[in-house]
Amino acid sequence: MKTLLKGGRVVSGRGWIEADILLEDDKISKVEADISDSDARIVDVTGRFVFPGFIDAHTHFDLAVAGTVTADDFETGTRAAVSGGTTTIVDFATQYRGETLKEALDNWHRKADQKSSCNYGFHLAISEFSESISSELEEIIRDGVTSFKLYMIYDDNMLDDGSIYKVLKRLTELGGIAGVHCENSDLVKAMVQEQKEMGNLTTSAHPASRPPLVEAEAIDRLLKIAALADSPIIVVHLSTKAGLKEVQSARKQGQEVYLETCPQYLLLDDSVYDLPDFEGGKYIIAPPLRKKEDQEALWEALADDSIQTLSTDHCSFTQKQKSAGKEDFTKIPGGMAGVETRPVLMYTYGVEAGRITMEQMCRLLSENPAKLYGMYPQKGVIAPGSDADLVVWNPDTEWVLSAENQTANVDYQAYEGYPVKGIAEQVYVNGQLAAENGKIVKEHLGQYVKREPYTKLF
Repeated sequence: MKTLLKGGRVVSGRGWIEADILLEDDKISKVEADISDSDARIVDVTGRFVFPGFIDAHTHFDLAVAGTVTADDFETGTRAAVSGGTTTIVDFATQYRGETLKEALDNWHRKADQKSSCNYGFHLAISEFSESISSELEEIIRDGVTSFKLYMIYDDNMLDDGSIYKVLKRLTELGGIAGVHCENSDLVKAMVQEQKEMGNLTTSAHPASRPPLVEAEAIDRLLKIAALADSPIIVVHLSTKAGLKEVQSARKQGQEVYLETCPQYLLLDDSVYDLPDFEGGKYIIAPPLRKKEDQEALWEALADDSIQTLSTDHCSFTQKQKSAGKEDFTKIPGGMAGVETRPVLMYTYGVEAGRITMEQMCRLLSENPAKLYGMYPQKGVIAPGSDADLVVWNPDTEWVLSAENQTANVDYQAYEGYPVKGIAEQVYVNGQLAAENGKIVKEHLGQYVKREPYTKLF
């Protein structure tokens, strides 16, 4: 099967060129001017930008948490991803206490296999470390899971500092890399207790009990542990100016630290936690939304390439699920949807607003995550031999985000009423047309991605 995309502007991390793209089965065959092929189905994409398929390297589908299960599983979550232009996700397979790493991965394969409409891989969240787990890591990495997740918070998942040090040393030996959720667990517990003693059980207590320094302290501590382990590290979902400063300081000392942030930390702020009628419950996430000065610092870091990837931390819940915490903010399931809105939000409020360039959007959403998570040049670039995962982007379509026009399995839209410009007019997954203008046309095209060790970005 051949498809020839004619007349588009092919985007890379270095800019864009006018060229045709020939897809042959599930691969890109040619990227040249004026391609002719009488056997190919011709698609006119004149005036459109063609991106390598977007990669969201931070999702939580079908996750049991806070006494419930996320509203999006791999069936609905990957449909939402594809509808917005994301052709690959990397979800977090979680090792629960007492499990081997293989048991954890087997559990997530059962959740995802034959259900996914986009390609998928897994980070492995290590919740328990021992000699047997250390030995098992070699086979896990050899079999294509090369990135891992560590938590500095949450009793069921967190590792102590000594275990983090041991994990990082072992991953460095084997060519793996870890992303870390950085918040100081003891401080959060103490500040939650303070809020409760004050009688504040509303959503406004959430940011008060997890202030910016809680993140910054944990980042600083992680960086020192990583330095002692001589290990590269990824700080996931960075939310604060204070945390950014810690990373900038470490980099000046020569430390290899990568940063991820999310659209919610760029576009939403903590004023939502004071909304009436439990509206603030929709925005309970961890880390919490921050101040506008934090937003501005993160935008500036994107503009100067200090942040390498932009993911979503998609962890969706319905309003009914969120309402479990109406009387106690600590019982609100933490997380929000975002996997389908990330591309259009970044194009509208990033590229169109002049905050980032088109090539930076490509790097943040495609090229850098492909490199950092061992998928480049299979993914993240439009080049002969690469996978035929493509997004034909119409830059002129104007529309408004709403709960009614989203695909995710949730009954509210965090960005309700936001005007946006641009749309994933066509989305190709493994060479097949999967979505048009936000609507799925073919599902279950996703394949599991066996990944290589990470590629240094600087």
